[in-house]
Amino acid sequence: MNALAEQLNEAIKNENPFTYNMLSDLGKKLYYPKGILSQSAEASKKAYRFDATIGIATENHVPMHFQHIQKHFIGYAPEEIYSYAPPAGKQALRELWEAKLLGDNPSLQTRSFGLPIVTNALTHGLSITADLFANTGDSVIVPDKYWGNYQSIFHIRRGANLLTYPLFNENGCFHTAALRSILLKQKSEGKAIVLLNFPNNPTGYTPHREEMEEIISALYEAAQEGINIVAILDDAYFGLFYENSVKESLFGQLAGLHPRILPIKVDGVTKESYVWGLRVGFITYASQSSIILDALEQKTKGLIRGTVSSGSHLSQTVILHSLKSAEFEWEKQQKFELMKRRASKVKEILNQEKYEQYWSYYPFNSGYFMCLKLKQINAEDLRIHLLDRYGIGVVAINSTDLRIAFSCVEEQDIAELFDLIYQGIKDLIESNIMGE
Repeated sequence: MNALAEQLNEAIKNENPFTYNMLSDLGKKLYYPKGILSQSAEASKKAYRFDATIGIATENHVPMHFQHIQKHFIGYAPEEIYSYAPPAGKQALRELWEAKLLGDNPSLQTRSFGLPIVTNALTHGLSITADLFANTGDSVIVPDKYWGNYQSIFHIRRGANLLTYPLFNENGCFHTAALRSILLKQKSEGKAIVLLNFPNNPTGYTPHREEMEEIISALYEAAQEGINIVAILDDAYFGLFYENSVKESLFGQLAGLHPRILPIKVDGVTKESYVWGLRVGFITYASQSSIILDALEQKTKGLIRGTVSSGSHLSQTVILHSLKSAEFEWEKQQKFELMKRRASKVKEILNQEKYEQYWSYYPFNSGYFMCLKLKQINAEDLRIHLLDRYGIGVVAINSTDLRIAFSCVEEQDIAELFDLIYQGIKDLIESNIMGE
């Protein structure tokens, strides 16, 4: 193992051996090399005559570029676009996102956490957590309603096992008892990766205050039982809270809660700011130890350097300008109100009595989505029928659950959408009867 990796491992082990034991075999091997990038960073501060370190081309003291590209970026300097961004991201953007986290999450005000590290959006951030902490055979605990890409990220790539528990109990509340039960069963393993995604994809549910307190209690209890917990908060849809749910991330509540709990926040602007294609996300670690925070950043930078090298400089510049803009908060609130109206309209439509014979729906109060629970028809059969006969696209989660993204349906079209789903079910029932 490289000496730099060993130094980072010893630093983590000396500060908190539980955190060290959470690292995967790959995570223990990772480090940030003192190579071209570190030498170039040093040169950028001291080389006042000539800087011949990094592999870009310059012309007239700015990054060389094509004018037919530059003409599309009015207001952006070439050095904000074409040169490499640092592996951890633009420093100003990281600091601005840190300030945003503190503003959005009051619980963080008194907690110790690292400077957010820029990722190539949420999937990359989650992939980093998988590489750093998931070994073959490790348990990744998720609710039975989860984003399908978790399978690729944690199971297919890293060989970890996804263990599920019911998201909702019989009262339509977050099933904390099931989470607690499956967590405590990991005592013999001594480690668990817990993935919490609120607002939830696919259901659009965020727990209420009492439910969140129960989740925190369950994690604390498991840690007290000797289980090392990597608590990953997938906050992709953060801020889109339409009703009486909690309005901040669990990250702040879990930071510093227990030495056996390592909270990791994965978030970004892709969904929050409706810039999916710009691919800008963040990963943030919480620890009482600044030494651990630095070591995890070094390992993360090493991982980024060895995969994507660094994120898009242009995208980071666009987001940095956006967050600084005087219009940012106003426009964000306008889009929030639009999304909230769509969610309210969906509930208004779904509460019509005529639909009760064909479906119920899972609780939703936030995010982009909601899910129907079909009563008589297979979800995949209905999905195909709706696509073929009515030109409607929805997602079949399993045999009973159908995900509807109201985020991409205009408010005036919502009633027609559900009427056509209703009609599609009637079609299939009638064809089944005729077939008999």
